[in-house]
Amino acid sequence: MENCIEMNDVTMSYDSSFALNHLTFAVQKNEIFGFLGPSGAGKTTTIKLMTRQLKKDGGTLRLFSKEIEETDCSINERIGVLSDNSGCYERMTIEENLCFFAKIRGVKKEVVPEILKKVGLYEDRRKSIKKISRGMKQRVVLACSLLHSPELLFLDEPTSGLDPATSRMIHDLILNLKAQGTTIFLTTHNMEEADKLCDRVAFINHGSLIECGSPLEIKLKHARNQIEILTADYQRVVISKDAAGMRQLLTLAEQKKLLTVHSLEPNLEDVFLELTGSELR
Repeated sequence: MENCIEMNDVTMSYDSSFALNHLTFAVQKNEIFGFLGPSGAGKTTTIKLMTRQLKKDGGTLRLFSKEIEETDCSINERIGVLSDNSGCYERMTIEENLCFFAKIRGVKKEVVPEILKKVGLYEDRRKSIKKISRGMKQRVVLACSLLHSPELLFLDEPTSGLDPATSRMIHDLILNLKAQGTTIFLTTHNMEEADKLCDRVAFINHGSLIECGSPLEIKLKHARNQIEILTADYQRVVISKDAAGMRQLLTLAEQKKLLTVHSLEPNLEDVFLELTGSELR
């Protein structure tokens, strides 16, 4: 599988303190890659390195198989970014904002209606930004990042503070972008979101990678070797996944005393708390 991003032994420090501590990972082309960690873990620094806003101290970083030092501004034509610093002009309409940013990007304004339809804002295109909801503003900013059809899209907390309906709409859009061939680098504090959207996730803490794999692989790796049973008399019983436990399970089944059986896998947030003791935020 071809890699879109490759980081190998990358270091970055501020005032003699490591922001990134020999960080190594790769993002495959056309995958949704979740990059998760607590505040101050190094997520923003990593994105700024990959978008050429900062320069690393050591290691190698490649975008589209090219050393980051060998790239120039033309690489921005292949990249889209939605971050907490992204914004739009309050006194302009939704459509005017997209036309303005299309001009900056050198994109024909004829693509604007198509993008507006893609993010569900075409009918509201003449509304002033200052009069629309936070969720609609987030979709406007996302639309601006899609104007030039980027191959690689960085999404930093794309649904933070949004209502469930708007979050679901953005989730659907992200999955549609992947289906169309876009590679997506996603940071989020929402573990359910990461589990739903991501092909793989990486946990980072204190600038170091502490876990990486598909959500299912990570949950199974850190699962307890136990099963929870609800018996016919509504008693909860936890048994081990060994021969003795299976005999106990079979006995209860033969006696028709089983109501439910659940394997005790953790969710992604449980795993992260176990590994770091830090909350994702």
